[in-house]
Amino acid sequence: MDKIFKTIDEQITILKNKNLQIDDEEYAKNILLRENYFFINGYRYLFMKSLVDRTFINGANFREIYALFYFDRELRNILFKNILILENNIKSIISYELSRKYGFKEKKYLNPNNFNRDSHKTRQVNDLLKKIKRQITINGKEHAATRHYQSNYGYIPPWIVVKVLSFGIVGELYTILKPEDQESIANMFNVDVASLLVYLPIIANYRNLCAHEDICYEHKTQKEIPETKYHKLLNIPKTNGSYIYGINDLFSLIIMLKRLLSKEDFHSMLNEISYEIDYLSGRLHSIKINKVLDRMGFPQNYKEIVRMD
Repeated sequence: MDKIFKTIDEQITILKNKNLQIDDEEYAKNILLRENYFFINGYRYLFMKSLVDRTFINGANFREIYALFYFDRELRNILFKNILILENNIKSIISYELSRKYGFKEKKYLNPNNFNRDSHKTRQVNDLLKKIKRQITINGKEHAATRHYQSNYGYIPPWIVVKVLSFGIVGELYTILKPEDQESIANMFNVDVASLLVYLPIIANYRNLCAHEDICYEHKTQKEIPETKYHKLLNIPKTNGSYIYGINDLFSLIIMLKRLLSKEDFHSMLNEISYEIDYLSGRLHSIKINKVLDRMGFPQNYKEIVRMD
């Protein structure tokens, strides 16, 4: 059945009929016009009686839903900023290793012989190298540094090439490196290769989610991260042998960033997130902040992760 266009006044009436309190209609109309009615659909669930009874709990207020929406926007901005820091770190380290071992001209460092030589990887290696060369051709023209090297030196070194590659492509690049090169890079982050292979595509997924303003706070990933010491140190409970938080939720991203960011960057990031959580808590009245934390996969003692080595 087709959705029928509703005016802002009609939208207000529908929300009121569903038991949502609106104490300032002009304020609500302005928000609905600027942010689109979709934000209600995306952030209403914590304030509803059930998925069957799609009416709001007693006391639920329009301002609370908008506060959760605004919190998610600020959360995305914080995470995106720090994922970009990590992205730059990873690109820098991978390009350094390629240059150190295989040279700084494309014909050398993009030689298929420099990558995993297992027969089951051959097609992936060839396909990815073609994809990388295509991105260099397409995106390279838009970057002053790549144009400079190409026109003045006739080649583009890897520390410049990574600037025009997406985080997803760089993550794929890591999967086709020789095992010893993967280990060398993982050691620089003080993590094992298996973990880094899992982390990179998940972080790339969150990066794209943040960049496109999708709902972040309750996002669940298809892949799960392996258990870490932080799950145990935070005393996260288990159900059927698996931790209930920090496996495929937003807190799993926090754990990954804890392991990969510098201590200073991680501490700063978590302070910013904690501030936004506390600010949101003060704007909620019909529900408790713990309900939001549960949806995020955050244990109530999440701040303790900062002090853990």
